[in-house]
Amino acid sequence: MSTPSLLILPGDGIGPEVMTEVRKIIDWYGAKRDLQFDVSEDLVGGIAYDKHGVPLTDETMAKAQEADAVLLGAVGGPQYDNLDFSLKPERGLLRLRKEMDLFSNLRPAQCFDALADFSSLKRDVVAGLDIMIVRELTSGVYFGEPRGVSVNANGEREGVNTQRYTESEIARVARSAFELAKRRGNKVCSMEKANVMESGVLWREVVQEVHDKEYPEVELSHMYADAGGMQLCRWPKQFDVIVTDNLFGDLLSDVAAMLTGSLGMLPSASLGAPMENGRPKALYEPVHGSAPDIAGQGKANPIACILSFAMALRYSFDQGAEADRLEAAVEKVLAEGLRTADLMGPEGGTPVSTSQMGDAIVAALDASL
Repeated sequence: MSTPSLLILPGDGIGPEVMTEVRKIIDWYGAKRDLQFDVSEDLVGGIAYDKHGVPLTDETMAKAQEADAVLLGAVGGPQYDNLDFSLKPERGLLRLRKEMDLFSNLRPAQCFDALADFSSLKRDVVAGLDIMIVRELTSGVYFGEPRGVSVNANGEREGVNTQRYTESEIARVARSAFELAKRRGNKVCSMEKANVMESGVLWREVVQEVHDKEYPEVELSHMYADAGGMQLCRWPKQFDVIVTDNLFGDLLSDVAAMLTGSLGMLPSASLGAPMENGRPKALYEPVHGSAPDIAGQGKANPIACILSFAMALRYSFDQGAEADRLEAAVEKVLAEGLRTADLMGPEGGTPVSTSQMGDAIVAALDASL
């Protein structure tokens, strides 16, 4: 069997710092678990613009298409705010998602017990929380045409964005959610706005059709997306897998993220169609941004990026048991009270640097053997 390939794109801001800690984890798996990866590294975002004049070169895009998985740090920074829209660092990330056709975005919201008091909700509401939001990522209002700002017949500026979905686009992300639910709690809640949006009517119909024809054994419910946001804040543990469109997924996944108390803890996976080797095209990244205000200070929390690699182990490399091992190591370190600067919460803790947090997780992995 060939060695699986992993393309690392550290990006901007704290991206290179947190990715350094992930490299420690990758090296540990090679040395201690005989899990070897063909690792390469390239540029994306602002750093790519600085060197090449574009946020993602065609050559890097080609590497991403060939890799078994792509691991990205974060992109962006205030020095790029005045660039043309087409050259902003975020366009590199959007190009990766679009050209790799990464239509299924997995956003877990898991609350580690040691951080339950970080949430603005009561401990009993969030302790033990483990839900997954599956967001359609390559269609909907963010990509629909027509779009843009123009002057209408009355001489007023008018902004237009078009929400559009085909039934095949809905069906494939629904299948992704149902397949995921079969590996979890066997329950899916589909969220849309069928009461006011025709695209929502089609969404509900297609999700129900896929369920009835292909996944009748999975429990399916439907909910309007605004009510879903309310229920996430009221009693989130009622959900297992939530599937929704691009716009509502963007909003609801950030709501769910803050239930856990910190964006710096949350990974994500963006999956596409299977390649020749049967693995889906995949990009893994932390939910947090590039945090330029703390870049280079050793304050960044590397856990979200490390957990993104755990998702890669699970979904791209068929190493679910090793993903469990890594997640347990993270939980152990948090239970011991180690905290980077952005994780100092109401109960305090032992302050550690970015590098020390990575080293502690490697030590916890050693202890798991």
